[in-house]
Amino acid sequence: MLRAYGDGKLFGETYGSGPIRVVWLHGWARRGQDFASAATLLANMGIASVALDMPGFGSSPAPSVSGGAQLYSDLLTSALSSMGDETLVLVGHSFGGKVATVFAADHPELIRALVLTGVPLVRTTPNRKSSTSFRLLRWLHHRRIISDKRMESARQKYGSLDYGRTSGIMRDIFVTVVSESHDSQLEQIEMPVAMVWGAEDLEVPVDVARRAGELLRGEHSLTLVPDVGHFLPTDAPQSLVDAVAGVVT
Repeated sequence: MLRAYGDGKLFGETYGSGPIRVVWLHGWARRGQDFASAATLLANMGIASVALDMPGFGSSPAPSVSGGAQLYSDLLTSALSSMGDETLVLVGHSFGGKVATVFAADHPELIRALVLTGVPLVRTTPNRKSSTSFRLLRWLHHRRIISDKRMESARQKYGSLDYGRTSGIMRDIFVTVVSESHDSQLEQIEMPVAMVWGAEDLEVPVDVARRAGELLRGEHSLTLVPDVGHFLPTDAPQSLVDAVAGVVT
């Protein structure tokens, strides 16, 4: 059953009974249901958790202003602060991991550990040819040399599927999010960080996790799950449960 958290605009599903010790944060255009299997397995171990629908996804309404991972971290503060006296383990997949990383850097007193999977934590090298072409078209559009229709076609051509599926304020947020790198936040984090990566993740390759690990100051580990791609929470939930169990106590 969904429950409202924070200011009543953030919804999530609770698994298990007792104090909340784990919070699950999903990827872009996903929802908390992605963690249902992992959260159920964890509940069977006596560990209660909440899988949130982040603002703009699932049951939670979109933010009223644009921003990036910092905005989402701020929007989660009230909810996470009200979940009890226990320090929390944050589990973040993809975009949710970006938000978890920012939150942990901002509020280390609330977070016991991080578990991250498939998270674009550091910037990767873009396709130089595509990037140059898009920048030129954007420059021409800004000077009204090309039409809005042609510019939108360029966005669809050079943008990702997620970009093409968004509109309005969520598109503005997406553009901000994909350009962010979290080097500075990683350098601030001293709590344990367990990175669990699909060995076949093509969206966020394992090299991103390795580069992120070089920036972390505290205890951290990287576990590769064979024959699994980007959607590890649904394809290999036990691997997340194992990682959480290793840091939750």
